[in-house]
Amino acid sequence: MSDVTIIENFVQKYAALKKEVAKVIIGQDEVVDQILISIFSGGHSLLVGVPGLAKTLMVNTIAQALGLNFKRIQFTPDLMPSDILGSEILDENRQFKFIKGPIFSNIVLADEINRTPPKTQAALLEAMQERSVTVAGHQYKLDLPYFVLATQNPIEQEGTYPLPEAQLDRFMFAINLEYPSFQEEVDVVKATTTDVKKTVNALFTAQEIIDFQNVIRRIPVADNVIEYAVSLVAKTRPKANSAAEIVKDFIDWGAGPRASQNLILAAKTHAATQGKFSPDIENVQAVAIGILRHRIIKNYKAEAEGVSEEKIIQSLF
Repeated sequence: MSDVTIIENFVQKYAALKKEVAKVIIGQDEVVDQILISIFSGGHSLLVGVPGLAKTLMVNTIAQALGLNFKRIQFTPDLMPSDILGSEILDENRQFKFIKGPIFSNIVLADEINRTPPKTQAALLEAMQERSVTVAGHQYKLDLPYFVLATQNPIEQEGTYPLPEAQLDRFMFAINLEYPSFQEEVDVVKATTTDVKKTVNALFTAQEIIDFQNVIRRIPVADNVIEYAVSLVAKTRPKANSAAEIVKDFIDWGAGPRASQNLILAAKTHAATQGKFSPDIENVQAVAIGILRHRIIKNYKAEAEGVSEEKIIQSLF
């Protein structure tokens, strides 16, 4: 099949995938879109939301609809790297045998990643970046596609270990999960307080997802779109000549080159979901807030005046 036919096929399957997820997840279209764009771009996402907004259910439903294995790791202060990576044990023949941990799955939900110490966070981040795990000198490859969705609870800072900025940068998207609207919440309560179980059908195979990821990477991008993405990221750096006034006033540190790479990759996927064969500036803008939100660091003045990351990013378009 030609790449054009594959993209046309992708548009149909993506629409069917959204419908399948909507059987269980009511509303939250934008959140589901960003998670799916991240998966098909080959990135990872950080989901920030208060408890009880169905973060686990959402990821589980998406994993089922994609036909992928799903594991959930609940991070706690006493969790050790071996608890997530796996460890070697002596079997009955007195040989060392490696028992794989929950990280060996296609989709891993790292629940409340800021509750665990940096040592354990770092073990997960190696797997995210290298798609492999090293235990006792042996390297074990993880099954592809591989996607980590980490969650952070924004209301609890007591006894937590916030992810350092360098580690936040490894996440393609930071997705804010808001409370549902009144009507959505009514629909949620109606749907979840009966004995009717919704079945989610698997629409993809692992190999199909890898093929779509490869085709999306092959999508051509015009030079002016790449230049726009790079200049947008450069504008977030307060010391750069091109920095906007709002950035000089309210930002301590801007985004790095990984942001530019992710903007183009996500714009390619966003364009593909709409049936376009090349992304334009609108596609870059559509994904910019989720990609830049966690890569800019506001100063005290921004906090004092209540200026949000979203407002700063939108002012740069």
